[in-house]
Amino acid sequence: MTGGWARPIQRETLHERAYRAVRDALAEGRLRPGEPLPLRPLSIQFDISVTPMREALLRLVSERALATDPRGAVTVPILTRSQIEEIGRIRVDLEGRGAAEAALLATPDEIDALQATQDEVAASHAAADYAGAVRNNSRFHLQLCGLARSPILLELVEALWVRCGPILWHAASAREGRWSAAPHLDAIAALRARDAPRARAAITHDVTRWVRDYSVFAAEDPVQLNAEPQVRNARNTP
Repeated sequence: MTGGWARPIQRETLHERAYRAVRDALAEGRLRPGEPLPLRPLSIQFDISVTPMREALLRLVSERALATDPRGAVTVPILTRSQIEEIGRIRVDLEGRGAAEAALLATPDEIDALQATQDEVAASHAAADYAGAVRNNSRFHLQLCGLARSPILLELVEALWVRCGPILWHAASAREGRWSAAPHLDAIAALRARDAPRARAAITHDVTRWVRDYSVFAAEDPVQLNAEPQVRNARNTP
């Protein structure tokens, strides 16, 4: 064998563990939009050196899950209204497809497990534990997509949740007094009935509601200026 590309398989690196921990925190709404992520304090919290912590953060910056300010400091991005709306449209497409496929493929035990996750979502809301509700809600959506048996689809949906997760930090304000379990329960009922269109419709309704509730916390889109003013030819000007 030539090329020297094969290397001994090693255990998960410190950088990989830190990367996954920050990525999960983003997806679960544990990090607030605009929050700075200073390198040295983070490396102390993770009990690792600066180098693997930097590698983890830069990897997330390259995936646009994190951002850098003009000084190069890493921060949690603040989504604009148009970004939330675009993520919503893509989530409707992908999660709707995942729910429809799950309705045809999920086993009764898997549907029961999804119901158990939904019960945890409801219990968190009942206790006004919005951080727990967000965490369990993200688990519900990713668990549902996992039932579609489509690994690439699940990977894409996970990436979207990493991008939009921080806006869920506003869950207490966005959902207080307005949360309803109906879309999740309807999706579960659709899975039990093997009703793919109903499952897709339930998730479409849930994501559309998410866009409505959280758009108010988005940043304003930057004003787009014309790159160059159009100048009339003086000879052709009437």
